[in-house]
Amino acid sequence: MKQRLSPLLIVATALALLVSMPVVSVVLHVFQPDEQGVWAHLMETVLADYIVNSLALALGTGLGAALLGTGAAWWVAMYRFPGRGVLEWALLLPLAMPTYVIAYVYTDLLQFAGPVQTVLRETFGWQRGDYWFPEVRSLGGAIIVFSLVFYPYVYVLARAAFLDRSGNLMEAARSLGLTQRQAFYRVALPLARPAVAGGVALVMMETLAEFGAVSYFGVPTFTTGIYRAWYAFGDPVAASQLSASLLALVLLALILEKASRGRARFHDSGGRPYLQPRLGPLRSLLVWTGCLIPLAGGFLLPASLLLRMATLEGDVQFGEKYLTLAGNSLMLASLASVAAIVAALLLAYAGRLHPGRLMAAVKRVASLGYAVPGTVIAVGALIPLTAIDHALILWLRQHYGVNPGLIITGTAMALIFAYLARFLAVALNATEASLARIRQSLDEAARSLGARQTRLFLRVHVPLLSGGILSGLLLVFVDVMKELPATIVLRPFNFETLATQVYILAADERLAEAATPSLAIVAVGLIPVILLSRNMRRR
Repeated sequence: MKQRLSPLLIVATALALLVSMPVVSVVLHVFQPDEQGVWAHLMETVLADYIVNSLALALGTGLGAALLGTGAAWWVAMYRFPGRGVLEWALLLPLAMPTYVIAYVYTDLLQFAGPVQTVLRETFGWQRGDYWFPEVRSLGGAIIVFSLVFYPYVYVLARAAFLDRSGNLMEAARSLGLTQRQAFYRVALPLARPAVAGGVALVMMETLAEFGAVSYFGVPTFTTGIYRAWYAFGDPVAASQLSASLLALVLLALILEKASRGRARFHDSGGRPYLQPRLGPLRSLLVWTGCLIPLAGGFLLPASLLLRMATLEGDVQFGEKYLTLAGNSLMLASLASVAAIVAALLLAYAGRLHPGRLMAAVKRVASLGYAVPGTVIAVGALIPLTAIDHALILWLRQHYGVNPGLIITGTAMALIFAYLARFLAVALNATEASLARIRQSLDEAARSLGARQTRLFLRVHVPLLSGGILSGLLLVFVDVMKELPATIVLRPFNFETLATQVYILAADERLAEAATPSLAIVAVGLIPVILLSRNMRRR
């Protein structure tokens, strides 16, 4: 049946096209001529390094996060031991730690002048060249750091998959003579593969999108190349071509993962829950040790080091300057999160009123930005917004004789738009999940009582959606607080945030001063992590 076009459907379609503009802009600029020859120069010199390093970083981090997250999820989901309830939520804490922050902390800890190597030299009387110590600012160091920060993506999905499996399957495996370990490898893990693969895909996309940590570690990747092409060479075409190459790499990873599954299907068999065996003291200690390794490396150790630097070696200029930075960050995060949740409500509600292929395609288009690194979004947004700015200036000059300057790209408007394009999918997922729980029978009952659509939305749907709205607001808020590459590229002149301040101070090797804004970002990031852990406990 042909779908009727309504004002809501038209507005939702226009909104999806608007937020997809950065991705479309990047794709269109790929076909423009390379007049400065920057792309040819990059192909001859560093493009191969970008490809190899980006692939190695994504694959290495995906493997590390899969091992840490799946192992922790299996232990917490399938066994009973003292302190299990604490580990359930504590293992999520590294999500609050931005990658660039943890990179600075571990560099300060493990570099030649850091406390670890200093203690080794003083203890054994070594000098430079007398011993070998792994270099943290390297590709291997980046893989380890990213694995410690990103493993919760795999942990959350894998734990849910293990808990959702019927106890009948595990008991059948045990009755056939399989040990608990054999049942894990031959039954539970294959059935949880879609969840683990989904978590690994998220980890790889986050890794490919990372800029601050890889830039500080000196690892040349696509994100650092895009930044240099834009700022060092001033060539938007080359930056767009690098961005399109990175987009192709992300899509290739997702296609290969889906193709590797082939025609396999994964179903839950139903039945009663699995009866978790209780571990003895020794095995409980081993499980605690295994879970504490990623937790300590991804949160406890860096958080304690940040706190120590902030209190003992912190910035003596702390005061009004940091209040301004915090105000800028809070303003951007608040505006972006409100804009995202309003747009998400519009799209989700349009999908409820007009279900079908058209609206499904509209929502997929609107969600494109989440799979795209912040650097790509920034470049893709800046090109059309700059053209719009110049057109506005020309029109105002011709008709009113005034030059207002760069209205969009010269203010925070460009940043808000980039954040909306990047994180709309986060708010949309949270809103749709809550809206799907509202039965259509409630809508029919309200209409039978004479309620119109607007009154139905405000009096029935909004109160029931409050949890999803709050979750979407918080998730987007924290994502914007931590977002670095888009903020660096698009921020107005003389406008800094906590994230950019951390990056600037760390780049100048002023790590002690960077501790204070880093702690502020981490503290804000703890809010959605705590809410997520509470939701997991309720489930």
